[in-house]
Amino acid sequence: MLERMHLAILLEVERQGSLTAAADVLHVTQSALSHSMKKLEQQLGTDVWLREGRSLRLTQAGQYLHAVAQRVLPQLNMAEERLRQFAQGERGTLRIGMECHPCYQWLLKIVSPYLAAWPLVDVDVKQKFQFGGIGALFGFEIDLLVTPDPVLKPGLRFEPVFDYEQVLVVHKDHPWAAQEEVRPEQLAGETLITYPVPIDRLDIYNMFLRPANCAPGRHKAIETTDIMLQMVASGRGVTALPKWLVTDYAPQLQLRTLRLGPAGIQKHIYLGAREADYGTDYLQAFINMARQTKGYDTV
Repeated sequence: MLERMHLAILLEVERQGSLTAAADVLHVTQSALSHSMKKLEQQLGTDVWLREGRSLRLTQAGQYLHAVAQRVLPQLNMAEERLRQFAQGERGTLRIGMECHPCYQWLLKIVSPYLAAWPLVDVDVKQKFQFGGIGALFGFEIDLLVTPDPVLKPGLRFEPVFDYEQVLVVHKDHPWAAQEEVRPEQLAGETLITYPVPIDRLDIYNMFLRPANCAPGRHKAIETTDIMLQMVASGRGVTALPKWLVTDYAPQLQLRTLRLGPAGIQKHIYLGAREADYGTDYLQAFINMARQTKGYDTV
């Protein structure tokens, strides 16, 4: 009765906005698409869409089926891909999502030895999930999530792989360069450079500035770590980064790191996966290798 094609039609009509466009994507005629859905509605005894002029609006039943399609189709696609890989003698592809801008450099240190140890497993790193990784895990778009902020939900499992300290980075000639630590109120006259993410996801705001009711004089967002640190090195502002990441850049750029408050900001990097997939040997091997490849300030 209910077939995979019906779910695919529901998804594409919602994505494309019309039956005609959905038919083009699915490589069927519009009449065949319409006939297939009308037959399904007759079998189900309920409408999936309501026509409003030239547009279609999902009914309650249609909304439910659309939600089912969003969950089920990615799983079917992944199953078919895995079976194809098995048929061709491959082990699979480990798809890693990133919710941590600076962690990319750390990840590169794991990927090379991992690929050497698992020659039949490919690795694909997806950075578009910088702040939507939980949904990507549930949607079977990725297999492993790198994040400093795990969200504990049924069906997911997170493992800590290393600890690190978040520090303030300044140039060697900055007035604070000789200090061991910095206070929140000192940033009131500074330009704070961060990654382009929502403020409520930035540790320096949540764990340092906001508890003291403070704010920087100016906030500038920059996409890449290299440019952020070049800006700091040229005296254009200060930034907050993991101490282990700054270690690579500090000597040549003449940077200094300061503790954020007396106790500093201590953080952890986690790897998250679906509970059902956690026993997969090549996924577990990646997690074990990640534990051994720690940040510089933890070694």
